[in-house]
Amino acid sequence: MATELWLPGFAGPLNQLVERLHRRIEQFAGEQNIEQAHVEIELADGVRFAVESLAAEPGFGFVTIRPHADGDTPGEVIVPVGSIKRIELSRVADERGLLGFALPSG
Repeated sequence: MATELWLPGFAGPLNQLVERLHRRIEQFAGEQNIEQAHVEIELADGVRFAVESLAAEPGFGFVTIRPHADGDTPGEVIVPVGSIKRIELSRVADERGLLGFALPSG
């Protein structure tokens, strides 16, 4: 009997996906003439996070979301990439208390 390991989510190279998302966020900020974009991720279950950063780790179909800390959010959330329903980019509005997305340096 053959046993197969099932991995939820995305089968492609997550590093490339995350790098392309970072490039798109940086491009959006440039187009809007702002220093940082505000990024929100909505998961399939309806949970939404204002995101500080996104990493391709641990891999194998999973990414790590680091939400902005507000007391009610976890420090990091590791989710199958297939559970990401929507990613929204908008202008950082300090008067609304929105925080920006930190692109990796280098």
